[in-house]
This record gives sequence, structure tokens and C-alpha cells, in this order.
Amino acid sequence: MESLAALAQSLKTPPTAFFFQVSFVSSLGQMDTSFQEVSGITTKLETDTYNEGGENRFAYKLPKGITHSNLVLKRGIDMINSPLVIWCKSVFELDFSVSIQTQPLAVYLMNEYNIPIRAWTFFNAFPVSWEVDPFNSTKNELAIEKIELSYDYSMRLF
Repeated sequence: MESLAALAQSLKTPPTAFFFQVSFVSSLGQMDTSFQEVSGITTKLETDTYNEGGENRFAYKLPKGITHSNLVLKRGIDMINSPLVIWCKSVFELDFSVSIQTQPLAVYLMNEYNIPIRAWTFFNAFPVSWEVDPFNSTKNELAIEKIELSYDYSMRLF
């Protein structure tokens, strides 16, 4: 009974940004979800400005379409057999000899009970940038790779 009350209270509490999970369909059961940072969950409504003749006090803004920024994932450099690394290698190192495989992925914001409390899905995602942060002999930090993904559209599930 106490755990149900605690769970109900945690759903009312604003979520923290440090406990999240990224899930790829192509990982085939292998966990490849440890990331330091996820950014770029952005949706914008583009508008066109329309100036009506004779009306000088304002201009109309008319909805044009929805745009999405690229999703950016940062993590420590992973092993060569990581499903995400294999996917990136197939895009960037095969000179388009094979078609780019798109896939859906999901980002979950978790509560302290390891239960998703917010979720976003991204459809037809594929890597468009694969970058390694600079190496620096004066710092004691992990070597970080940054993977940027383009996608067609996203949905917030809850």
C-alpha cells in the first residue's frame, strides 16, 4: 500500500532530467541505451507573414508547417559491436552501397521506480552526424561521441 501511495506521489512530482532511457528497435535485445545527454527534442510551427494592404499596425502570421530539430545523443565512445555503432558505420562508411536503414526510437523519462513517466517516439530516424569530442591530455574525462539523428516526425506519448 505504501509503494502505491509513493508511486502516485511521484507521478505528481515534476520529473528530474537525469534518469532517462533511449530505446532503439534495431538493438535486438542488446542494451545500447546508456547516454550522457539527449537533446534536440524540439517541435516548431513555421509561419508565413502576410501583410494586408492598408493595415499597417500588424502583419498576419499564418501557419505553414511543423519542423523538428535533429535529435542529439551523447555518450562515452562505445565498442565496435554496439548496434548503434554498427548502424552509424553502415551509413557513414559504406559509401551508399547499401540503402540507409531508418528506424523508430523512443526516449523515456523515468521516475525513481524505473517506470517511464514521459515518452517521445521518433519515426524514420537515421544518423546524419557522428562526431567525437576533442581529446585533451590535460583533462581526466571520458572520450565522448555525439550522434545526431534526423527523423520525419515525433510524438509525445504521455
